[in-house]
Amino acid sequence: MAASMSNVDEIRNRVILNEFGVRNVHTTDFPGNYPGYDDAWDQKKFERNFRIDVIHMDESTLEFDMVGIDAAIANAFRRILLAEVPTMAVEKVFIYNNTSIIQDEILAHRLGLIPIKADPRLFEYRNSGDDEGTEIDTIQLQLKIKCTRNPRATKDSSDPSELYLNHMVYSRDMKWVPIGNQADVFPEGSIGPVHGDILLAQLRPGQELDIIMHCVKGIGKDHAKFSPVATASYRLLPEITLLQPVEGEKAERLKRCFSPGVIEVENIGGKQVAKVVNSRLDTCSREVLRHDDLKNLVKLGRVRDHFIFSVESTGILPPEVLVSEAIKVLMAKCQKFLGELDSAEME
Repeated sequence: MAASMSNVDEIRNRVILNEFGVRNVHTTDFPGNYPGYDDAWDQKKFERNFRIDVIHMDESTLEFDMVGIDAAIANAFRRILLAEVPTMAVEKVFIYNNTSIIQDEILAHRLGLIPIKADPRLFEYRNSGDDEGTEIDTIQLQLKIKCTRNPRATKDSSDPSELYLNHMVYSRDMKWVPIGNQADVFPEGSIGPVHGDILLAQLRPGQELDIIMHCVKGIGKDHAKFSPVATASYRLLPEITLLQPVEGEKAERLKRCFSPGVIEVENIGGKQVAKVVNSRLDTCSREVLRHDDLKNLVKLGRVRDHFIFSVESTGILPPEVLVSEAIKVLMAKCQKFLGELDSAEME
């Protein structure tokens, strides 16, 4: 059944959360679908409506709003962040000595998942079949450590930290060994594990590790260890509308139905009245729809083209750099697609 003109805008622009389902999930604003609406692609219109607002940014996390795009583009951007922005990670592990209780395969796997602090933009991809590696495509790390007894330990001590030396092997024990002219190009201490407190193994006197690691450039699509983000997600901006005034005890219960900070109760003319303060904080739990006397007083929705992105870096690159690199990858994909179209037309 065709939608009436009164709710066409809602169908086009809002996702509605009902008690037993979600409406208006699919994009419908394509050319010719709605009489009286010009939905043909217009670059000037897109540039006018599209914007990015940075909400929060620190050294490891970034939250920003991307407004005026389709869900397909937002999801492509998210997937690129996860799987197609390159980083450096341990690829080859040469174990010369391992007398710890951890098997070689398990230890190599743990080493591969350690985030490596090195700018991948300064390195090239290693050629397939190249086992040696060069200064332009390989980082070499060494882990050489041996556990011994502490001669200064007290006689009645039972604490391993006091009894033994080097009994806990951490990621900070992975030392960078420059290849070629890397020592001249990169400052000392600029390459190594992002976090130095990651526990790799526990040793006892006489046990030791002697390992050489080769780090190469790769993408998360090949292996998760190359993924530059811990999380990269988005959600639609919540929209909460009160259909009529909610007062007194109902206002307090309505407030408790939402996340803290979404609904506040104000004293207006001696009455306690509920007011929507910040719908952005809502998790869209739909708790309010469980209350028969409240569910018809509020309308829950989400803005279809307003995406709230959360990006958490593993520490290899700052989150704002990851976002810019993801945009470059997306642009390269678009250029490649346009090139394929041009070549198909020529044929």
